[in-house]
Amino acid sequence: MTHIVVLGAGLGGIIMAYEMKRKLRRDDRLTVVNLGSTYSFVPSNPWVAVGWRRPEDISVDLVPVLKAHGITLRPEGARRVHPGENRLELNDGSSLDYDYLILATGPDLAFDEVPGLGPEAHTQSICHVDHALRAKAAFDALVKAPGPIVIGAVQGASCYGPAYEFAFILDTALRNARIRDRVPMTFVTPEPYIGHLGLDGVGDTKGLLESALRERHIKWITNARTTKVEPGMLTAEEVDEAGALKATHELPFAFSMMLPAFRGVPAVAGIEGLANPRGFILIDKYQRNPAFPNVFAIGVGVAIPPVGKTPLAVGVPKTGFMIESMVTATAENIAALLKGEAPRAVASWNAVCLADFGDEGIAFVAQPQIPPRNLNWSAQGKWVHAAKVGFEKYFLRKVRQGKAETFYENLVLDMLGIRKLKDIHIETAE
Repeated sequence: MTHIVVLGAGLGGIIMAYEMKRKLRRDDRLTVVNLGSTYSFVPSNPWVAVGWRRPEDISVDLVPVLKAHGITLRPEGARRVHPGENRLELNDGSSLDYDYLILATGPDLAFDEVPGLGPEAHTQSICHVDHALRAKAAFDALVKAPGPIVIGAVQGASCYGPAYEFAFILDTALRNARIRDRVPMTFVTPEPYIGHLGLDGVGDTKGLLESALRERHIKWITNARTTKVEPGMLTAEEVDEAGALKATHELPFAFSMMLPAFRGVPAVAGIEGLANPRGFILIDKYQRNPAFPNVFAIGVGVAIPPVGKTPLAVGVPKTGFMIESMVTATAENIAALLKGEAPRAVASWNAVCLADFGDEGIAFVAQPQIPPRNLNWSAQGKWVHAAKVGFEKYFLRKVRQGKAETFYENLVLDMLGIRKLKDIHIETAE
């Protein structure tokens, strides 16, 4: 009997649990360790922040769902991973032994790296549903007393799509409230150009996003290093292509949402051989850690080098389809190991993204996500908003049913009318 533990029950972890369960033998055990017993659909957090969704609309109680599928849930969360001992130390002081560990922790949010950043200080966040609920209270205050908005991401961030989404969703919400004319908006980003997205662009994301910002009267500052946030004031240094200071901007705001940089969670940070200096998990092409071969990793917590050199640190995003590809490869490889075979499944790391603007949006597909690519496509239209709403409902229904696997391939690609992208490839034996 083999015991497999999935650490984390977010977007990647919940899919991982369901796919791994399908691959196990009758006597094998599967445990999910998570801080809490609720799954929340993070892509809908921008809607929560403007009151278009309630937290309960996008949340699922995992206790009955996982139990119904023979998966054990440990909601204590993990304090520390001890890979040399094949053991997790849980937050209640107990321990959990494993034969295989799959790290699907997501990131630690590095608000502390910029003074005054984050929901405990002076800016809002949409990274967690509880952050989005706080942002909703700040949005309500903005509607009552309109003023300037600053939206974007700080240096080192690696997920830019939600920042663009939220800027456009705010614009739509403010127009619906008939106060957009009293709310100047500025988008601040370390990207070298609008639409870089940590991917050096996909299709014409530069042109599409610049045009959308102009149409909605949103100014922008690129190559921007946020140095501090004080009550009602964000300071950003704009640098040139060599990284030298070009201009300092003091931006007053009545509402601000800035995405932070990510790092590895404390449970894995500083473990030699497991994580890099930033705390992200080191993996080989089979999603397996080289130092501890019974430890696999998927999702945002995986170490991926930047696409290219930029004046400021710009991380690579891990999009939903890319994460799904990691999940499928990991499940295949652990199943192979259980049979005494070598791992041969390699994730394709393709990217499919629907960026909602509240009334329309932009979609892009990159195959693979990191250039050079075989497919490099983007498009804009009202259909993207409808597709995002449909995807939310589809995904949450599948989580409640215990069938959260191959969502992007089964739904999103069909909606986009793009040929099926193979999720993984299996290496042939030499």
